[in-house]
Amino acid sequence: MKDQPTAKDSVWTRDEVQSPCIQICVIHPEARLCTGCLRSIDEITAWSKLTNEERSQIMATLPDRQSQISKRRGGRKARQARNVR
Repeated sequence: MKDQPTAKDSVWTRDEVQSPCIQICVIHPEARLCTGCLRSIDEITAWSKLTNEERSQIMATLPDRQSQISKRRGGRKARQARNVR
């Protein structure tokens, strides 16, 4: 028999867009985005005050932001060029 939710349990059930935070909070120095959730510092700061619509709009843009932080820095060839000096 399953327990029925009580009024006390409903406090923890919310009908809102949840944060995409995955607790890897490192800001990319050039893109100025969190490498974990891909939100900007301003978006992270304002998240609790945003409407569901505003949160949904941000969430929709997150997949496209991945390319802003995954650009290669040159790899082995760039390291060798720096070491030649």
